[in-house]
Amino acid sequence: MDIVLVHGLWSDGSSWLPVIAELRAMGHDPVAAQLGLETFDDDVASVRRTLATVAGPVLLAGWSYGGAVIGEAARGAANVTALAYVAAFAPAEGESVSELSRRHPGSLIPKHVVVTGGYTYIDRAHFGEVIAGELPPERAALGASVQKLTRIGLDRAAVGRPAWLDLPSHYLVTTADRAVPPVLQREMAARMGASVTEIDSSHAPVLTRPREVAAFLDKACAGA
Repeated sequence: MDIVLVHGLWSDGSSWLPVIAELRAMGHDPVAAQLGLETFDDDVASVRRTLATVAGPVLLAGWSYGGAVIGEAARGAANVTALAYVAAFAPAEGESVSELSRRHPGSLIPKHVVVTGGYTYIDRAHFGEVIAGELPPERAALGASVQKLTRIGLDRAAVGRPAWLDLPSHYLVTTADRAVPPVLQREMAARMGASVTEIDSSHAPVLTRPREVAAFLDKACAGA
């Protein structure tokens, strides 16, 4: 089964590299999409272009904001047979990532997001605290230094009928998450009817716990 990986805000496809290395060691040959983070529709289109390059069947996986993108991109994509969410947003029809992010307290993003010229990023001094608390300070600094600026308003786009209504879904809950509260993750997973796995991780297990993320995706492939 093919695996296509979709990143979140303030990042790019290389955020999946530690997971990709683990998946390749398991015999998979995953591909990461690259999002422009300018408009939601453009990001959906980018994932669909990536999906067109793999024969399938495909497990389409999204981290964080990428969860909203995969729910839209998989609709009508015949080669996608299952979805996987890693600490990811899973809006229902008419909802947006921005709306969901305000549903529960606990996220440090509002406190540490920086706005500049119509774009946002996470305050570099607080990147580890917000996104990847388990990383040593030097590695967190590296992650902070390669952030991709995100267009303001990108997360306000309301989604259409999400593909998780029609496809088997799997959700990895990160119980030490300080960006997307675990209570919100569990609520989204429950209404999706997803198969749920929980790990004691910050918001970025793709960076801090790649082996466990790879094992989660491998299991999702087997259960798709």
